Amino acid sequence: MTDREEGIMKMYDALEPDEKRLFSVSNVNHLAWSLVVLLLVLAGWLATALVNAENQRNALMTRQCQDRVFKEEVDKTCLLTVHSREHWWQHLSYALGHLSPEK
Repeated sequence: MTDREEGIMKMYDALEPDEKRLFSVSNVNHLAWSLVVLLLVLAGWLATALVNAENQRNALMTRQCQDRVFKEEVDKTCLLTVHSREHWWQHLSYALGHLSPEK
């Protein structure tokens, strides 16, 4: 191979992609972000369950779901649909603020 051919080959070798830098490497820790998302979903689910439980507890304490025929009994279908406070965040704030039952 002559010097001219070697120069042309070197020129074409420089045009080849660098295989070490061809693929981008992500520095994001996907496991940590997946864990954060999972914990946020779990916290949301627990908050929803707490709001529902506090809604039913407040309805029972204020006697909003008494049975119409038997006054000492509870109407269970009413417990599923009752809204004992105006907003869900009122249930959540009350439940988080009152951790022990009232005497």
